[in-house]
Amino acid sequence: MKQSWPTVGLSASLILCTIAATLALSTSVVRADDVDPALIEKWSELVPVEPLGLGRPIGDRDAWEDVKKRLPKLKDYVTHAEKLIGNPIPRVTDDLYLEFSRNGNRRRYEKVMIEKSRNRITTLTIAECQENKGRFLPEIERIVRAVCKQKSWVLPAHDRDLTNFKGTRITIDLFSSEIGLQLATLSYWLGDRLSPEIRKSINTELERRIFKPFEGAVEHNKPRLWWLHCTNNWNAVCLANVAGAAATSIDSPQRRAFFMAAAEQHIRHFLSGFTPDGYCSEGLAYWGYGFGHFALLAEILSQQSGGKVVLWDTGTPNEQAKLRRIARFPQRMEVMPDIYPAFADCDITTRPQQYLMNYLDRRLGFGWNRHTDTLFTLDQPIRNVQIFGAFVFPNSATSRPPAKTEADKLSSREWFENAGVLICRPGEEAQDHCKMGVAIKGGHNAEHHNHNDVGTFIVAVGNKVPLIDPGREDYTRRTFSSKRYASGVLNSWGHPVPRVAGKLQRKGRKAAANVLSKKFGDRTDTITFDISRAYDVKPLKRLERTFEYTRKAAGSLEVTDVVEFDSPQSFGTALITFDKWEQIEPKSKTPSNSITLRVGSGSEAVDVVIECMESTFDIHPKTIDEDLTCKKKPTRLGIDFTKPVKQATVRTTIRPSGT
Repeated sequence: MKQSWPTVGLSASLILCTIAATLALSTSVVRADDVDPALIEKWSELVPVEPLGLGRPIGDRDAWEDVKKRLPKLKDYVTHAEKLIGNPIPRVTDDLYLEFSRNGNRRRYEKVMIEKSRNRITTLTIAECQENKGRFLPEIERIVRAVCKQKSWVLPAHDRDLTNFKGTRITIDLFSSEIGLQLATLSYWLGDRLSPEIRKSINTELERRIFKPFEGAVEHNKPRLWWLHCTNNWNAVCLANVAGAAATSIDSPQRRAFFMAAAEQHIRHFLSGFTPDGYCSEGLAYWGYGFGHFALLAEILSQQSGGKVVLWDTGTPNEQAKLRRIARFPQRMEVMPDIYPAFADCDITTRPQQYLMNYLDRRLGFGWNRHTDTLFTLDQPIRNVQIFGAFVFPNSATSRPPAKTEADKLSSREWFENAGVLICRPGEEAQDHCKMGVAIKGGHNAEHHNHNDVGTFIVAVGNKVPLIDPGREDYTRRTFSSKRYASGVLNSWGHPVPRVAGKLQRKGRKAAANVLSKKFGDRTDTITFDISRAYDVKPLKRLERTFEYTRKAAGSLEVTDVVEFDSPQSFGTALITFDKWEQIEPKSKTPSNSITLRVGSGSEAVDVVIECMESTFDIHPKTIDEDLTCKKKPTRLGIDFTKPVKQATVRTTIRPSGT
């Protein structure tokens, strides 16, 4: 499996709140959950006497010289840092912060904050530590001073009542916790190279914005931090960041023990958000963000306990097996080399992070990259000092030898039984002929970062995806609100699924696919879903969708919809694409019982034959006019019956063009 760095958009790399998260801010009553005293006592005997951060301080020249030797691209940080000296620091004004409250736009503020705190601080700090000349210190202090003076570290989208902005209540979100750990790590690395004023400011703001709010939330439920008990990425991200900042900055071992114990106790909620088969319903980008921070927390707890607390080995054998399945999620979701479905809130260009995959490979002994000389690479810059410190310097993974045996080749299919997701690949024997892979999703419409997409699919040919799931939109106030499914890419209009009696799919757990039958073989994989419950249509008696994927010749996918009503109703389905398309047959644009389309271009195009004997149908192309992170507008090819039907069978056959 080819690995690469993620190419996600701005908000995807932040990994922002889910619908449940937003509603929880105003409606949920999160109970206080004191940390088990026995757990605190255990940690009080484990934590180091002095604070211990991720990575190595600037004074450890042997460690930094080793990193420079292993990673030649590290010099790029210096080149970039030189260009930042003297440049104006992006300003975070009140007006910019309040823009979300006025019109729901979150991109402009987040762009400024990422450039200011994440990119600049990381670039300058890594440049200073590897060069060790002091020439970047004034610029680092200038930016740190500006960040510490900001009214709020919490993103406006997570501060809807503006209590953080006004200073009446301080909560902790994804970004504020990230800034906390970033500044704590920066201070740990640079130490007394920083002025006393800057070190004091960092410690003061960590106490005010991170440590005291966290202690108050855990011990007294004031402030309420809903993410302590949630099962999505927020739990892992915030716990890792808060625990890491505490481990790095708090002098008292007993107080540090409380933070380590709280993180170990509450991280179990995050793992329960994955299905038993290891599926991440948040999507690949959120797997990288959420599970990447689980790995970060595991590394923090391991280093703080001297290797005695190992999250990878805790729990029952079944729980440990599930954890390994979660770790393999990206590998199992790969449809074709370096091709992944953009299910849930995920950009179509998202790929698993190389550093994380390498870490998991070595830590869990998968044997994916058994013959690599170095564990880590820098194909693209790491934008967080804490991530750099945890995964580039020696850690619990580097201390383990490579797997003795090479990992098994990717199988011809991956079936996530609990999630209802099927990945079909050419397989070893068919590699020379079959050039098509598919991802098929049953699922339900109450998943983390849910799209109403029961019965959706993608088709990949070679290294292209002519028939797609368009992925996520640019986040706005609407995205995580009661109006989420007004979006043409989050509701079922933006997915290749039926429209029944003029209705789109409904949201909720009851809107679920039920597996009626499945048969997997060397040459052909077939699965049938009952997807009728995804539609709130009383006359609907039956709606079954069958997928038959074959590895014969160049490969093909046949999608068959069987629908029955009590009385004649309108019906249609759709294909979604970013590519050009044309109707091949019939030449005229009049309604027909059989239409052939060509979607895509060159050797990666597909021919699509759509047939129905019970009714003629038209192709209605329509641009889905939503702002996506990929900056493209998908086309919905509506396949609409020209008259109501009481029952019908629609068969869509997809093959690589020219086969």
